[in-house]
Parts: sequence; structure tokens; C-alpha cells
Amino acid sequence: ASIGNFLRRSLRRAGRREGKDGSSAAENTPPWVPQGKLGERSSVFYSAGQFFFEYLVVVSLKKMPDGHYEPKITYQFPKRENLLKGQKEEEERLLQAIPLFCFPDGSNWAPVTEFTSETFSFVLTNVDGSRKIGYCRRLLPSGRGVRLPEVFCIISCLGCFGLFSKILDEVEKRRQISMAVIYPFMQGLRESPFPAPGKTVTIKSFIPESGTELIELTRPVDAHLEHVEFQALLQRLSPHLILHIFASAVLERRLIFLAEELSVLSQCIHAVAALLYPFTWAHTYIPVVPECLLDTVCCPTPFMVGIQMRYLERVLEQPMEEALIVDLCEGKIIQAVGDEDEILPGKLQNEMLISLNRHNNNNNVHTLEQVNTLVSEAFVHFFVRLVGHYASHIKWGRSGSGSFQERAFCKAITSKSCRRFVKKFVKTNMFSLFIEEAEKSRIPQEGNG
Repeated sequence: ASIGNFLRRSLRRAGRREGKDGSSAAENTPPWVPQGKLGERSSVFYSAGQFFFEYLVVVSLKKMPDGHYEPKITYQFPKRENLLKGQKEEEERLLQAIPLFCFPDGSNWAPVTEFTSETFSFVLTNVDGSRKIGYCRRLLPSGRGVRLPEVFCIISCLGCFGLFSKILDEVEKRRQISMAVIYPFMQGLRESPFPAPGKTVTIKSFIPESGTELIELTRPVDAHLEHVEFQALLQRLSPHLILHIFASAVLERRLIFLAEELSVLSQCIHAVAALLYPFTWAHTYIPVVPECLLDTVCCPTPFMVGIQMRYLERVLEQPMEEALIVDLCEGKIIQAVGDEDEILPGKLQNEMLISLNRHNNNNNVHTLEQVNTLVSEAFVHFFVRLVGHYASHIKWGRSGSGSFQERAFCKAITSKSCRRFVKKFVKTNMFSLFIEEAEKSRIPQEGNG
């Protein structure tokens, strides 16, 4: 209960900050800083050379006197010492929150003999707006007889789902041999610098009876797509519904996604948030909502959250404001505002529909990276067509500070339907934050004063 209250207070404090000092309460990847033209590939989200991760923790289920199970951290690597008071408090809060997100599905568990391992991720936003991602592998420890699943969770500031999935594969492989084999591998990883986009880092790791292995970890070239799998979204929702969801997200509405599998929830929500690139969702963002935080859906401000299907009735009983509720299991929308088909300009909506249908029909032809690039380009193109002229409507003062001319910017759009949409879009938090950065990042040009 206490950690639930802390997380709620964090969300409220972050929410109050939104739009006032330019900081974002988004539990997502950091905002892209515009440099040059809209639609250009972003610079690296994270500087190469950082630590791969902050912690590896093992979260196990412990039986309580009342018969229910409670998730507890049973191992933490590395142990932190000599922390200042403020750092120690932050670490304690982080370590209290992690188990809730590793086992968000409540306390009703029973030992089993078989369990399919699953990979998912969650995001924690600190009160100062900094973010940490938890990459989780939930698996059944090797052994005989009935056992309870446990979660290996890697906490990192770095957003790269593919890379950490591969690391968790290595962790799971070593777990089948012995816990003791995991930690030399993680120590080697911790001592290796995080590679730049497109680069590879090689980790040496000794495994008894197998000898020394060389594990290569490569980052994708396109940094803004390394935390995303659009294929997960395309497999579960029709292009038409994806556009309804995109339209709701663009106008910063409340979005609730439902699925039973944690991996489906986290993959699909990360994908929806990535459709907004080069803009960033600037509100509450919880890909996997723990049971104790279900009342997040009562929040009057925008949110994008993932909830397990088992809690659907409890969610519908909450006193919610208008929200889009998406069933990822059945591929349908359970609840809508009703105007989703009319939000985006018709011509551009049709173009995106054609593009998404084309990628959908070629599922077996493209690699995951190709699908990511093709889908992302369709949505970036949408933004370029509508607001790509923003830079020519920033008036620069002699001091070098910029001032965005909103009325002239909207007036420059000739299509009535496009102008109608853009007049709404310019009022969103994500556009405001984007423009604030653009006003600071002038590229000197001759003749401008």
C-alpha cells in the first residue's frame, strides 16, 4: 500500500509539472530534440559508453501467513554502498517498486510444474522526470516437482528491448546451470561500454563444460526504433484500428490496452508510443499496471496504460472519464469516444491505411527491422506533411531566442481538413514540448537576425 501511494504521488507531482517547466512526466524514451528538419533521424537517445544496466535483481514469490504470495527481491547485483542519504532513499523506493511490476498480476499464485517463460518491460518515472526501464524474464527455475516462477529483472536507463532480450536469453541459459554462473556474465556486461547505434560489443563469458563463450551484442542503426516492435501491433490489430488509436494518442486522450500476457501489453504500448515519433508522449505511461494501481484509470489527465484482461470488470466499474479501451486479445475496441474516424485528415488517413495494409500483406517478406522502418516512415511522413513547415515559423530575436508564430503557422496550411486537425494538435503537450526545444536549438544561418 505504501509503495502504491508513493507511485501515485509521483504521478501527481509529475503531472503538475507538465507543460510548466518543459519537463515531461512521460514514462517513455526521452524526447527527441529537433535539430534541422522534421523527419530527420534523431541523434542518439543515450550516449554510448554508459553502463549497460544499474541492477540485476531476482524477484521471488514468498508465501505470507494468510496463504497469499508476495513478490520480494531475493538477490540484487551489484550491492550499492557509500550512497548519500538522498541516493539511498531513491534506491530504496526503486527496490520497493520493482517487485510490484515484476508480478503485477496480484497475489493469487500456486506452485506449478510447467510455465512458459515470458519477456516484458516496465517503466518507472522518478519525481524529477528521469526514467528507468525494467527488462523482465519470468521463468520457472529448473528442478523437479512443483515450483513458483521467478523474475530476473535488469534495471537500466537505456531503451533497447532487442538487446536486453538477448541478454535475458543468456541469463536464462545460465540459470538452468546454476545461479553462480549468471553473475560473472553480468559483471562482464557491467564493465563493457554501451555501444553506439550500429556497433557491437563482445562479452567473454565462461560456462562450465562449455568453456569460454563470446557473446556479441549489436545495437540497431536507427536508435529511435530500438525499443519497438511494430509487428506486435500489426499482428493483433487491423490497420484501421491502429489509426483510431494513433488519432486518440495524437490528441492526448486516455488510452487503456487490455491483454493477459505481459509481453503483449508492453510490446504493443511501446509500439503505440513510438508511432508519435518525432513527438513524445508527455503524460502518464504505464505499459503494465500492477493490481494495486488499477485506480490510475480514474485519472482526469491523459494516460496510456496496459492492464491484464483479468481486471477488465474492475476497470469498467471505476468512475472513469472518456477513454479508448482496446482489447489486444480479440483485436477490437471495447469502448470509444466515437469520433476516432474523423480526427485525422481524410486524405492522409487513407494514405497511411494503404501503407499499413501493404506492410500487413507482406508480413513474411520483411524482417522485423524492415517492418519497423516502413511503419515508422509512414507516420513520420504524416507529421512532415502537416507540421513540417514549423521551422520557417519560428521568429528569431537578436538575443538568439526563438518565438513560434502559431497563427501564421496554421494559416500557411491550405487544406481545410488539415488546418482543422493542426489547430487541435498545436494545443497538445507533445507539440508544445517539441516547439520549446526547437525555439532553443537554432541552427545559425546567414542573413537571419
